[in-house]
Amino acid sequence: MDIQRLHVGKTLSEIAIHNGTVYLAGQVAEDLTQNIAGQTREVLGHVDRLLAEAGSDKSRILMCQIFLADMQDFSGMNAVWNEWVADGNSPPRATVEAKLGKPEWLIEVVVTAAQR
Repeated sequence: MDIQRLHVGKTLSEIAIHNGTVYLAGQVAEDLTQNIAGQTREVLGHVDRLLAEAGSDKSRILMCQIFLADMQDFSGMNAVWNEWVADGNSPPRATVEAKLGKPEWLIEVVVTAAQR
């Protein structure tokens, strides 16, 4: 099977699709003035947009990895996540504290999903 890549850059592709599975690159906020709730909303918006472009949606997420710059933001991130996640379709998920690529990034989300 072929691999389809979307939004291909020198360093990474935003999306790779293979055999009906959608792999998203780690999504981070662009507006770095936001707190954890704002950055989480923005990042989940990126996930929604990219999944739709790849023929999927949040109800089809197979696995999610969440990286937080500070675990003290766990409850603030979870409050936004719980409003966003598709009812009855909470995916397997891991959340860890990590040093992210820019000190202003509070969260990075990596998603794998099935196409419709």
